[in-house]
Amino acid sequence: MREREMNIKKKGALSLTFIALLVMVEGIERAQFSSSFLFGTSTSSYQIEGAVSDGNRGPSNWDIFTQLPGKIKDNSNGDIADNHYNLYEEDIELMHSLGVNSYRFSISWSRILPRGQFGEINQVGIAFYNNLIDSLLLKGIQPFVTLNHFDIPQELEERYRAWLSPEIQQDFAYFAKVCFDEFGDRVKYWTTFNEPNLMVIHGYLNGEKPPGRCSEPFGNCSLGDSSTEPYIAAHNVILSHATVVAIYKNNYQAKQGGSIGIVIMTAWYEPLRNITVDILAAQRALSFGTAWFLDPIFYGDYPTEMRQILASRLPTFTAEEKVKLRNQVDFIGINHYSSHYVKDCIFSPCDLDDLSGNALVFTTSLRNGVPIGAPTGMPTMYVVPYGYGQPRNNGESLNDLINDTKRVEFLKNYLSFVATAIR
Repeated sequence: MREREMNIKKKGALSLTFIALLVMVEGIERAQFSSSFLFGTSTSSYQIEGAVSDGNRGPSNWDIFTQLPGKIKDNSNGDIADNHYNLYEEDIELMHSLGVNSYRFSISWSRILPRGQFGEINQVGIAFYNNLIDSLLLKGIQPFVTLNHFDIPQELEERYRAWLSPEIQQDFAYFAKVCFDEFGDRVKYWTTFNEPNLMVIHGYLNGEKPPGRCSEPFGNCSLGDSSTEPYIAAHNVILSHATVVAIYKNNYQAKQGGSIGIVIMTAWYEPLRNITVDILAAQRALSFGTAWFLDPIFYGDYPTEMRQILASRLPTFTAEEKVKLRNQVDFIGINHYSSHYVKDCIFSPCDLDDLSGNALVFTTSLRNGVPIGAPTGMPTMYVVPYGYGQPRNNGESLNDLINDTKRVEFLKNYLSFVATAIR
């Protein structure tokens, strides 16, 4: 097991090495970025920690979901993962060797509060994250902490169906306050949610991730309603975000000196055909993706395109909630994978996209048989140059993985655009 764990780490480290190497790539220099610019790595708790039964951690929704037959293609789970819970010091040493100066990780809600608000605070879990944060700072690595990266205590799902109930807003607020109290003296960057739009889409529209709720035509689940539940869940996520941001700004920010924001998955959409209906379809796809969560935060309400299509299926904010929502972030994080063409499905019926299907659009990566960008090892992800995915290890040697020139080229181009945007 030890050898397997180290092999995983070596392979994972390879992709990160290119971040450090970019400073030596022609056309990209460290001097192009300010001294305060942070280069880092990121993980999520369920995907890296393992130790699901260690340290009094309670069961999460992902623990339960991965045990259900047919939910995970290769029947794998996060019981061991990268064993970061036990090997975090070695992982930090790897990050330090790369020269990165920030690390974004998520806190396992069920490791801090095994039963949500219905049980005691787990001091063993508190100690783990204290040790992790302290070890990062000793190496000059700034901790960026995400409060929720998809995983929640399973008890919240069983008690009141989690994000489908407004009750979770107060549970999330309680969890956040525990984290601010315990870690806020050293953590200066907080993220409420990572990719909540993807969490809601996969959990309640197509049912591919916990809690696995959906309905036709977007998925075949035993429970769920894809026409309403994604928007109810999103509404509770957005209000949970606003509640926690208000708590931090009103009670912690002045004395702890930190900042708080949210990270959204953003995809770019181009009209498949240069006609009005596809141009409008591309705008709808953007509205049902990024703007779905960011418009309420900046403007206090959902995009007009969503309201026009969903009508009463889209929840409404009270006047008080709109005030609490507006401009309640210090930063916006962006996770971007790829771009797609979009075709209208209102005037010409077509197969609805399972990510933004209620926008009544069809997405494709091909136009007249030509892909939108260079293909990668991940299906549907193309270099535009917005996203790159490396295929799973199908017997590649370490030399094969190291000689990943496409990734170097992509990162070079991507950082060139970032440097240009900064200028």
